[in-house]
Amino acid sequence: MPSRPGFGNPPALPHEVVAETLERALRDRSAADEAAEVLVGAALFDEDAEFVEHWCVQVGTRAVPGSPLLGLAGLCLGHTARRFGRLGDEALALARSLAARAEADPADVDGRARDGYDDVRNFLRLR
Repeated sequence: MPSRPGFGNPPALPHEVVAETLERALRDRSAADEAAEVLVGAALFDEDAEFVEHWCVQVGTRAVPGSPLLGLAGLCLGHTARRFGRLGDEALALARSLAARAEADPADVDGRARDGYDDVRNFLRLR
């Protein structure tokens, strides 16, 4: 039986690489795939909670409607809540807003935002 490529989580990268990649993707939608890897790597493995939260909020507020980065930003806010046990008010409001947008129109924000908000509620013990 042939072996299948395995899925591996992307690593955390230096902050300047993350910032540059995400800024580029917010200007040019063709960079969304690279930006997705960078954001997920930061959310899963970067130890600077403020940096991770900042970039989740930047992506979640600046990406254009319909961008896959919107749902991903919501999911990554869930990872951030799980890892660090907290989110700032702006990030919490954004996670809630992205989930509501995903519920209302999945073509605007994909369902990963709902999954992320479920994590936010569970790990921050919100109702």
